[in-house]
Amino acid sequence: MRFRNLHPDLRGPGAWGLLRHLVLARLLGRSSARPPGLPAPSVPPDLVLLRAAPPVPHLTWLGHASVLLALGGRNILVDPVWSSRVAWFFRRHAPPPLAWEQLPPIDLLLVTHNHWDHLDPPTIQRLDRSCTVVVPLGLGRWFCRCGFARVIELAWWEQTRLGNVQVSFVPAHHGSGRRFLDANRTLWGGYVLEAEGLSVYHAGDSAWFEGFREIGRRFPHLTAALMPIAGYEPRWLTAHSHTTPEEAARAFLEVGARWMVPIHWGSFQFSDEPLQEPVQRLLAWWEAQPSLPRERLKVLAMGETLRLS
Repeated sequence: MRFRNLHPDLRGPGAWGLLRHLVLARLLGRSSARPPGLPAPSVPPDLVLLRAAPPVPHLTWLGHASVLLALGGRNILVDPVWSSRVAWFFRRHAPPPLAWEQLPPIDLLLVTHNHWDHLDPPTIQRLDRSCTVVVPLGLGRWFCRCGFARVIELAWWEQTRLGNVQVSFVPAHHGSGRRFLDANRTLWGGYVLEAEGLSVYHAGDSAWFEGFREIGRRFPHLTAALMPIAGYEPRWLTAHSHTTPEEAARAFLEVGARWMVPIHWGSFQFSDEPLQEPVQRLLAWWEAQPSLPRERLKVLAMGETLRLS
């Protein structure tokens, strides 16, 4: 079985185009990638806040798409990647801002899809097997083989609950696959987490699609939207799978959250743009919108925490 996007007519160049551009061109010295430049800024984490019991509602950006959330008295980890290299070829340009031993006890693990920069086996192996795991359809078997006691698979728009935290799996326009023969055999998407009158949307990876508006309609008054802003060059390769910074901002307006938190930038160079260009473009776009308050954009440094209440 292979899964499909809601708008399957928006097709990319396929596995061969991806292999040729991301791997072969680099190995042969023909890559069009610009120098990575400096990674995203990093700050020491607030360990007192992160390990508070009970947890105070907050989110902490851990680099790339990795986020630590505290909501409804639970510690939640989304797309954790602690490895210094993913998919063998792509090195991390800045270490994680939080040592693994500094993490609070994790109650819930969420994985948006199985691409290497979102599902990192060495990191997953370090997690306590007592935490609950929520994954897209098709990924549950992998986590059960890892020994996790409670694994829940969700399709788009399905929900589950851990204590008083409601987890909803929502669509994205992207794809899945870890090798060139397993494309789209597991589902992909984002999550909306709700508790204590607060709600957080983690978009995972996505190109622009009309589904952002539907997410905003089904989940009005979102507190924060974590939107991916990198991985957009060259457009012939990425337009079907990643937003530009400007498209990510438009998607944020479609979902209607109070705050936008840009993620998926500044740690790995998977595409041709430098590491800090995405956030520079996002800031430039934001400043050109006179009716859009600057305080709605929360550009976090790696390790920085945003209080949600």
